[in-house]
Amino acid sequence: MKRMTLLAASAAAVLFATPAMADKLVLKFGHVGEPGSLFEASANAFAACSNKALGDKAEVQTFGSSQLGKDSELLQKLKLGQVTFALPSSVMSSVANEFGVFEMPYIIKSRDHMRRVQKALMESTFQPAVKAKGYRIIGLFENGFRHITNNVRPIKVPADLSGIKLRTPKGVWRLKMFKLYGANPTPMAFSEVFTALQTNVIDGQENPYAQIASAKFQEVQKYLTITNHVYTPGYVLVSDNHFGKLPQDVQDALVKCGAETQDFVYKKAAELEVELLKVIKDAGVEVNEADNAAFVEASKPIYDEYAESFDGARKLVETVQSLADGS
Repeated sequence: MKRMTLLAASAAAVLFATPAMADKLVLKFGHVGEPGSLFEASANAFAACSNKALGDKAEVQTFGSSQLGKDSELLQKLKLGQVTFALPSSVMSSVANEFGVFEMPYIIKSRDHMRRVQKALMESTFQPAVKAKGYRIIGLFENGFRHITNNVRPIKVPADLSGIKLRTPKGVWRLKMFKLYGANPTPMAFSEVFTALQTNVIDGQENPYAQIASAKFQEVQKYLTITNHVYTPGYVLVSDNHFGKLPQDVQDALVKCGAETQDFVYKKAAELEVELLKVIKDAGVEVNEADNAAFVEASKPIYDEYAESFDGARKLVETVQSLADGS
């Protein structure tokens, strides 16, 4: 009798404890951004928006500094359902050909230009391209306008890059671009770059100020050249399959926050461009501006090659360029 009473009490405890103790649905957001980076601020803002909207239904947890993997690993983990969100940037040109258009030098002129491209082409071109690969974009953020740092010399014109060992992301068009300029490009995961610069495995790298400063590259680089050579979007990416299995109201809340967070990201990015350039200068890095016209002229062959790389590439380039002036 005593045993039955204990069992009944235990069952009642479990029954009444279950609603309060039930595990909340945890949605992991992995990215490569370091503390203080735009990626960190963006992912955290998205998580804050999502968690407010989701309440007790689910919780978005962010993991930066490649804790859950490098970009290529995160892409795989999305498909395996091991993470819910990733924030890839340049690597997307390796996922689908269409994203190579953002690797074309100087093609995106401003964030307003990027908004027009998004409005005109996201649902008709970029979303179908990633869905064909098993992914879905639920928000468009940014990595930013990229610049070159190195330990060899100031870069004024493309010829100044001759022989410089320059880290690039693992995207085919960035490699082609810097080979065209005369550099010796080396694909490398972002998490490995600081040590490679510190040990002289590479001479330099190219990134937005937010990535340069947050990764403390200014501590191991002598020169910064303001080039703005490429603007790289950041994509809030999910697995189309796994995301589609979430409750519809959870999906809707996450998509809504993906869209709403973009304004914060663009505002924060513009602020960091000013603040972090000062941080880099104050660290003793010598700063100069590139001859952009010389880089634009040297970039023509890569546009020609991309235009022939797949059906519709030339039209895609022309459409993006046509949206530059806002007309």
